[in-house]
Formats: sequence, C-alpha cells, structure tokens
Amino acid sequence: MKEIKITKNEENQRLDKYLLKYFNKAPKSFVYKMLRKKRIKLNKGKAEGSEMLLEGDTLQLYLAEETMAGFMEEKTVPVAERHFGIVYEDDDILVVNKPAGLLTHPEKAEDRDTLTDQILYYLYEKGQYTPSAESAFTPAVCNRLDRNTSGIVVAGKTLRAVQAVNEAIRSRRMDKYYVTLVKGVVEEAGEIDLYLSKDEEHNQVRTSHQEKAGYRRALTKYRPIAHTKDYTLLELQLITGKTHQIRAHMQAMGHPVLGDRKYGDAETNRKVRGEFAISNQCLHARKIVWKEKEGFLSYLYGKQMTAPLPKKMQAVCDSLFGEEGHF
Repeated sequence: MKEIKITKNEENQRLDKYLLKYFNKAPKSFVYKMLRKKRIKLNKGKAEGSEMLLEGDTLQLYLAEETMAGFMEEKTVPVAERHFGIVYEDDDILVVNKPAGLLTHPEKAEDRDTLTDQILYYLYEKGQYTPSAESAFTPAVCNRLDRNTSGIVVAGKTLRAVQAVNEAIRSRRMDKYYVTLVKGVVEEAGEIDLYLSKDEEHNQVRTSHQEKAGYRRALTKYRPIAHTKDYTLLELQLITGKTHQIRAHMQAMGHPVLGDRKYGDAETNRKVRGEFAISNQCLHARKIVWKEKEGFLSYLYGKQMTAPLPKKMQAVCDSLFGEEGHF
C-alpha cells in the first residue's frame, strides 16, 4: 500500500481529477474501476472520486508497484532558452510579454521551446517547480495568444492561482487591451458585435451578423489613438475572447490588421512589408487590468500590468504617428 498526503498546492480539486493527473498514462476507466473496487481510498474510507481534496487529506493506493509504474510517466523539464520578458511576478502568478513568432502551447508532438516550455524551465531553474515533487500539478498558461501576436500572457505557478486566473478570465473580471495597426482611417470609437465560427480544417474563423448554428457571439471595443491617410493605430478591448477574434473583426470592419497573412489585405501587406519590413501581424496584447475584488486574487484588484510594444512595431508607430504613437 502506498499513501499520499495532499499538499496545499494539490487541494481544491476533485479526487478523480487529481488521480488522472497522478496516473497520467491511465485511461479514465482504470481510475474509476479502482475507486469502485476500493483499491483507492480517501482518508482510509471509501471514495467516489467527486470529493474535493483538502490539504492534509491522505490517499491510500492498494495497487502493486508495477501497476502504478505502468500508468505513470515521469515528468521532465527540457532545457528551453527564455525569450519572454517579465511584466509581473509573485509567488502565485507570472505575467510575461510573449514575442511574436513564439507558440504559446505545442500544437504538434514535435513542437519544442514553446512559451509553456520556457516558463516551466524558468520556474524549474528558480526552484519554484520540481517535477518529482509535483506528481499531479504543472504550472500552466491561462490565456493564449496566436503565434504571431505578441504581448501579455498570464501563467499560474500554483493550482489555486491557475484556477483563480481561469475563473477571472471566464467571468470577465480581467480587462484585456490590445494595440494594433490597421489599414484605412478609423476616426471614432465603437464596438464590433459579430458571430464567429471556427473552421478547424483551415484554422480560420468566419463571421456572421446573425446568430446561427455553430456561431458564437464575439464583442470587441475599439478606440482610435492616431491615424494617417492610410493607416490607423487602435486600442482594442476584448469583451469576449474567441479564436482570432480581433483579426476577424478587423477584416469584417474593412480595416484589416497590417501584416496579417490570414485575414489581411495582400496588397497592403506587400506595401508595408517593403516600407517597414513588417512580416508579422501588428497586434500586441498590451495591458490587463485586474477586477477581482474578492477571493484568491483580490490582492491584485485595480492593478494594471503593461507590456512594452515589440521594438519593430514601436518603430513603425513612431515613424507613422510621432509622439501620438509612442507608448
């Protein structure tokens, strides 16, 4: 029999969720079968799997060592050179500035050196994450940016932090602001209210002005900061957070993001590529504002966190708009 004591970083999750992380190679059927047969107990009593774990709880595993070993894959932290900037950090969360061109999460098994990899190795080197001591928890990124979008990404160092940040995002108690360069002139602030549907095969979204099957409502507020006769610098606030939302909304509005190869204007992209050497979409997640008044993240209430623009994007803004475009 093996006994496991639940730590502070493992509490506040369902027992079955914990077990599926602990036995990270096991099918769900194995875990629930062991619970039914009372081969896995909680505090020496019968367990259903739906119980919420508390610090100090104990699990008793009446399983052979070879059985457990066969369903457990040892976690490792591959070396990954850090390319992100640090916007804010404390014992529970890490807010970083992701450069354009970097994947947030692996998309294929062979993807390496993603932002997630870099964050895990950073925490490992600091001694804040030890895989061998964290059998059922791995620090995690809570929001995602497209590969070629730069800016703020929030990661949780602890389980409670991951859960709290995810809930803040889900319940819209974190305001997210972006800066983008778009084609054409936008003179007044406004809101885009469209429905989006993801085409998984082509990794692209379609827009609709009307609600229909497979489409979900997406809201984006925008405010012009400066403009020339050809381009506008916008600040955008994401009210919802759907895949490619800003890029698809800007295209539908008739003001596509400069450098956007999927939703942008090909002729405009050729022009700005030649004039400014822009190869990626000019879209940057610049600021978040915490609005959580109660609970685990209440100490961040009202705090603004800002990520500087990439040097190339800032140089383009300076060239086009002068002081109005300098952040």
